[in-house]
Amino acid sequence: MNATRKPSVKKVLLYLLLVVVVGAAVFLLLPQNYYVHRALIYQLPKIHHYQIFENREVKANDPKPWEMAENAHENLIAAQFVEDFARYESVAFLVIKNNRIISEQYWDDYGPQSLSNSFSMSKSIVSLLVGCAISDGFIESVDQPVSDFLPAWTSFDGKTLTIKDLLTMSAGVKWDESHSSLFSKTTEAYYGKELWKLTQTEVLEARPGEHFNYQSGVTQILAFLLQKATGKSVSEYASEKIWTPINAEEDALWSLDKKDGMEKAYCCFNTNARDFARLGQLVLNNGKWNGRQVVDSAYIREAVTPASWLKFTRKLKPGETVTPDPVPNPIYGYQFWIVNYKGLTIPYMRGILGQYIFVIPELDAVIVRLGRLRDKEYVVEQSYTKDMEVWLDAGLEILNRN
Repeated sequence: MNATRKPSVKKVLLYLLLVVVVGAAVFLLLPQNYYVHRALIYQLPKIHHYQIFENREVKANDPKPWEMAENAHENLIAAQFVEDFARYESVAFLVIKNNRIISEQYWDDYGPQSLSNSFSMSKSIVSLLVGCAISDGFIESVDQPVSDFLPAWTSFDGKTLTIKDLLTMSAGVKWDESHSSLFSKTTEAYYGKELWKLTQTEVLEARPGEHFNYQSGVTQILAFLLQKATGKSVSEYASEKIWTPINAEEDALWSLDKKDGMEKAYCCFNTNARDFARLGQLVLNNGKWNGRQVVDSAYIREAVTPASWLKFTRKLKPGETVTPDPVPNPIYGYQFWIVNYKGLTIPYMRGILGQYIFVIPELDAVIVRLGRLRDKEYVVEQSYTKDMEVWLDAGLEILNRN
């Protein structure tokens, strides 16, 4: 009898490759894995990604231009900063002093009307809208239980989850924040089309109101709460309460999870550097714009003050192996960051690719930087990346000579 003929190694490998390819195709075609397909195509987030998403307009119904210093376009960044601005792929840099633009510079075909994604700077916009909703009576106060609007979000270990817990990133929910992981919830939120379903997968795993833990999913919960409280889309409410009152010059775009869907509220507010600067000026003015109180001043003060009752555990320094003891939170308020830099206390908004709006009350100034990259190295005590010092130093140098 003839011995059974064994398949060649080549055939076995081809068969295994076919199995892998077919399996991967089936996996990607499953409705729940739609976002994986998109993430593989588009890779990491980009500042122009409003072009690949559905968007809702945030209408600018009363546009007015900024006052410009005569030399604003000649008043450029100093030579010692030029290399870093190029290395981090900056596209816009703008400095406001005494409510007028004193320096404005663009790169790489960007200009005054060019749109850029805010990324997590939009979290601060959501916070401002909460302040408006309180003034409008849609929300009683930041201490109101989240469950009054979203009944599934009640309490953990006897501690009620409040709006303040969401605002201060101390909700205690389970959420993987990693932007570089294909299977993180943040990646699914960015490329997926079912934000409500994804939000429902968040679960409380720690007592709210005790530890600062930065999580994009928490801001998205806050946005659903806003929508429920006001009865309006986040974009519509933003147009009515902020974008129109601050005389934004251009309609903004807020990217959605799908057509006629929900705003990606934790990110993805798209506008230009000049109109981003208006948000900083609004905070600098303690919520006022041209004499009108747009956001309650007391709310603004709370928003840009660190929630020091929370415990903050800093990142490890290079070479450290032991997690440091927690300290009172020094860096975060109501969806706003705070940094102490060269004797200045600076509230600021920031996005993952180096989007910044800095508010400098001592100098009556606002600095905006937009670009494609930020540094990987952290100043761990205040939880910011090293590139931030470039933008602040460059802006402060301009302010000191004007």
